Amino acid sequence: MAQTHDDPNIYYVPHHSPWPFVGSITLFITMIGVANWLNGQAWGQPVFFVGLVATMAVLFGWFGNVISESLAGKYNDKVDASFRMGMMWFIFSEIMFFAAFFGALFYARQFALPWLSGEGDGALTNQFLWEGYVAGWPTAGPEQLGGAFQTIPAWGLPLINTLILLASGVTITIAHHALKAGKRTSLLVWLGATVLLGSIFLFYQAEEYIHAYRDLNLTLGSGIYGSTFFMLTGFHGMHVFLGTLMLAIIWLRCLKGHFSKDHHFAFEAVAWYWHFVDVVWLGLFLFVYVL
Repeated sequence: MAQTHDDPNIYYVPHHSPWPFVGSITLFITMIGVANWLNGQAWGQPVFFVGLVATMAVLFGWFGNVISESLAGKYNDKVDASFRMGMMWFIFSEIMFFAAFFGALFYARQFALPWLSGEGDGALTNQFLWEGYVAGWPTAGPEQLGGAFQTIPAWGLPLINTLILLASGVTITIAHHALKAGKRTSLLVWLGATVLLGSIFLFYQAEEYIHAYRDLNLTLGSGIYGSTFFMLTGFHGMHVFLGTLMLAIIWLRCLKGHFSKDHHFAFEAVAWYWHFVDVVWLGLFLFVYVL
């Protein structure tokens, strides 16, 4: 019996797939590389890029299989519901990921630094560890790791990038409505605009990082401020890159005529992810750049 979108009694189960196993290996290689790269090991950088390229190849093959199965009509509403649930849990895990970094920033600013400077219950901490240290933010910590630095003004490139991401949230929403209305040209225009805005955001963030390292002496080694700044903005930038890449792939699929007014979860999943990225940036702009 053929398996189609309209068959409610069949849940498609794919054949044995090597992708989860191979993907776990490539991710492990990637993380080993980046961890050693950040800790000054010369071999860490090439290992990271080898793992990254291998992971991208796994994703290309894995999602290629999923697209082929979808176009073959093997997914029905039950499979669609499981995809939606999986994407929801994935975004929830991403929320927890960023919550950990925001939590580190909050803990450092509201607890660790005041204790080190002797505020509240930190008198003994200040006396025995860093006598005379006066907390302030931004700071490189009591030892001034990395030396003196300057911060990125909130009302320059960060504000521009905020407006860019807010605009991209509008364009992808318009594209979604165009898809549901069957307006393919409008869909391609507005989805393409979203890809362009994501690319511009990444360009400006690269400019910001170059300016920070070259002119402000603000680096990943600039104490607690530098580490929290680059970990939060850097991981967000990575998510914007992945989101832009996914949007570009969805644009190519739309160009080839994939998706219908009623069946287009891949588009919706990427749109959910993009809106999540937008919301995270608003938190970053407020707590990292403004406050």
